[in-house]
Amino acid sequence: MTTDQDLKMDGQPATSVFATKGTDVTPKKDKGVVKVVKRQGLDEERPMIGDRVTVHYTGKLLSGKKFDCSRERKEPFRFNVGKGHVLKAWDIGVMSMQRGEVCTLLCKPEYAYGSAGNPDKIPPSSSVVFEMELLKFEGEALTGDSGIIRRIKVKGDGYMNPNDGASVEVHLEGKCDGRRFDYRDVSFIVGEAEDKGVPLGVDRAMDKMQKGECCLLYLKQKYGFGSEGKPELKIGPYKDIVYEVTLKSFQRAKESWEMDLPEKLELAAVVKQKGNQYFKVGLHHQAVAQYQRIVLWLEMECGTGMEQQKRIQSYMLTAHLNLALCFLRTKEYTQVVENCNKVVELDEHNEKALYRRGEARLLRNEFSLAMEDFQHVLQVNSSNRAAHAQISICQSKIKEHHEQDKKTYANMFQKFAERDAKVRKTKRRRDECVRNGMNGEVGIKRRWRSQDGPSAK
Repeated sequence: MTTDQDLKMDGQPATSVFATKGTDVTPKKDKGVVKVVKRQGLDEERPMIGDRVTVHYTGKLLSGKKFDCSRERKEPFRFNVGKGHVLKAWDIGVMSMQRGEVCTLLCKPEYAYGSAGNPDKIPPSSSVVFEMELLKFEGEALTGDSGIIRRIKVKGDGYMNPNDGASVEVHLEGKCDGRRFDYRDVSFIVGEAEDKGVPLGVDRAMDKMQKGECCLLYLKQKYGFGSEGKPELKIGPYKDIVYEVTLKSFQRAKESWEMDLPEKLELAAVVKQKGNQYFKVGLHHQAVAQYQRIVLWLEMECGTGMEQQKRIQSYMLTAHLNLALCFLRTKEYTQVVENCNKVVELDEHNEKALYRRGEARLLRNEFSLAMEDFQHVLQVNSSNRAAHAQISICQSKIKEHHEQDKKTYANMFQKFAERDAKVRKTKRRRDECVRNGMNGEVGIKRRWRSQDGPSAK
């Protein structure tokens, strides 16, 4: 039978070590999670709320019985800290650690497995001990290309977030290479932050934030000031920047289901104009956000009469065509094809959609498909000179591609022939060696017989 004193640390009962050397790391200071550092970390930086952390851990009961261990599985454990995805003790304990630190956590039941415990592993209302090693941590990626990384310094209130079109009031502090270039309170419309000189990355992060949240946003140049930089702020081209953002308040915009069709059509005209303004000055990502709002509002609408139906179709065609053009500029060719397909579904002979889809396919090296699109353009408008020129380019590319294939296959067949010849040569040598060996054995046996014959007599 075991007792609570069976688990040892440095040769002493674990509970005694925690009592004398432990630090209460709980916000309430109720000793729900007590930490003893076994190895100091590498620097002063600690994980923030939402960071992706990688840890090794071993879990034990106070009896000393081990119930879980990542090292035995030879696989560290990863999770977003402070989000409530793991034990409360882990969220609290790991956020107190430094990179490379090893510590032991004594966790009360209410911070671990509670009054129920864990069947077959943790008895009800049990305190447990975890040895934790924080291997690494990194901010939360808000975009697929990791162009916006968020690290939350202060968690916000509630569960509501600003939506597209919401009015927000924020405090901003921007830095580049450690130099502060922006420090202000500012209000803007989500999706239109550029109007107030706020970078795209800050705008994009708004719908992930909660009221009262303070976070750090690490922005790659695509989501900052891009290839042009911001000369008036003394920021050069292609510079990564960091913003500390506090969301002070916000007013959500109406959702699509909260608006009737006349209201949507009225707003679509305003948003379309806004998107066109952004496009004209080269702000393609901002323009995309505007055109996508039109699609969101109208894609499920049918209208009650011919006039409404025509207006809906007109806005949808324009939105998808403009999205395709924006995505051509940002080199997102799959998105170009998808938006052009939407237009062709509504209008199979739409010259602009066919041409832009052809451009995207050509840039994706889909030469035959591109040529089909450009040929279709000429069926719609035989005087389209650009389509004639593109067909010539496609034909040249197809020919060039075929020539390259011939060379590739010729080299491939040559290599196969050389390999086969080498194999045959090696086989002949091996066969000759075998034959020579057999002949040698025959000769030896004959000599043995000639030598053995007289002595046998």
